[in-house]
Amino acid sequence: MPTIRRALISVTDKTGIQVFATGLAELGVEILSTGGTARSLTQAGVNIKEVSKHTGFPEMLDGRVKTLHPMIHGGILGMRSKKEHVEAMQSHGIVPIDAVVVNLYAFEKTVAKPDCTLADAIENIDIGGPCMVRAAAKNFAGVGIVTDPADYGSILAELKKNHSSLSRDTRRQLATKAFHHTAHYDSAIANWFGEQEADFPEYLVLDFAKLQDLRYGENPHQRASWYSEVGLGGDLAVNLEQLHGQQLSFNNLLDLDSARRVLDEFNLPACVIVKHNNPC
Repeated sequence: MPTIRRALISVTDKTGIQVFATGLAELGVEILSTGGTARSLTQAGVNIKEVSKHTGFPEMLDGRVKTLHPMIHGGILGMRSKKEHVEAMQSHGIVPIDAVVVNLYAFEKTVAKPDCTLADAIENIDIGGPCMVRAAAKNFAGVGIVTDPADYGSILAELKKNHSSLSRDTRRQLATKAFHHTAHYDSAIANWFGEQEADFPEYLVLDFAKLQDLRYGENPHQRASWYSEVGLGGDLAVNLEQLHGQQLSFNNLLDLDSARRVLDEFNLPACVIVKHNNPC
């Protein structure tokens, strides 16, 4: 398992990042950072190295260009197991970056504001972040990619247990989550641009997350899972709580949807019992 000796941290959502970075530093991990994240970590007493000092190139164009540099992407993408990659990195003075801790500009929160302008939306389209996330996820064989603050605790625990290393299974799971992170981000941007041009845009990109596995599908020999659209908060069915009984099946959900549609006919409190998609 590759040892994490150097991590790049640049996050918009700074939830828990000071504690996480402190834990990494205590394990002897060198931390590269930039912008607001660097200031936040410095205030917490974490020793960091500015990305501009690491690359030898200043941030420019109002911060639009700071991590788009061979010293960063070479360090992330270089395959540690490939002799030619290692030699190329050494010849150009590129050191490996073993972990990337990045989440992206808050585009969805920005465009949800009533007074959001086109300029505001454009400035909140992250470029360097998705590049680093995808690069690290592609090279998960040698790099840990962390996009979700909810994972900080378990990652630190595994690093402490495994001498500053993450298992291949963990790195693969983190890469899967990272690719979804960038895919959801791009779908939000694409849908917003489409909505500015037409009520019914030419393309509509949907993103769903699994809520739970179901007991079976429409028939007992079929497998099924239940998904909800990301970012909508869920409809009525998603927000219900199952109090007792067996694990839900596809037909249970179908009955639940039928019951809800019948309830829509009533203004007063009402109860509907459904069996096989029919009120009974």
